[in-house]
Amino acid sequence: MIVASLADSAQYDALHPLFRQAFEYVKQNDLTEAPAGKIVLDGDKLFISVADITGKTPEAARLETHAQYIDIQIPLTAPETMGFLPASDCQNSPEGYNDAKDITFFTDKPSAYVKVEPGQFVIFFPHDGHAPCIGEGAIRKLVIKVRV
Repeated sequence: MIVASLADSAQYDALHPLFRQAFEYVKQNDLTEAPAGKIVLDGDKLFISVADITGKTPEAARLETHAQYIDIQIPLTAPETMGFLPASDCQNSPEGYNDAKDITFFTDKPSAYVKVEPGQFVIFFPHDGHAPCIGEGAIRKLVIKVRV
């Protein structure tokens, strides 16, 4: 997991060939007014989901992992707290892996929480269990999906 400022995103471009394209798109486009939905940047290799969510309590947020994608999550309008637990410690998945949605949900609880402000981002790799959407009220956010 990486948490940083969008202003410093170039420091992470070398971690994946598509990170630069993703960050540049976000910096060059004001997505706070974009319609909710999917923005395709490079087929199924790189796309953005613009989402309007209602913040959840830490108890209601579920840990999840992804096998095929890295998540770059960016709150746009309000802070969002995200729980973290290494995927190796995520043990309880009653539903198992959903290949069609590339997601596994867990009933385990995060071991740490991080508050991400607008203007910041968090990168979750497949080995990072994360519980997003913790906050209060309406939150507009981006979830950038980067194929591993």
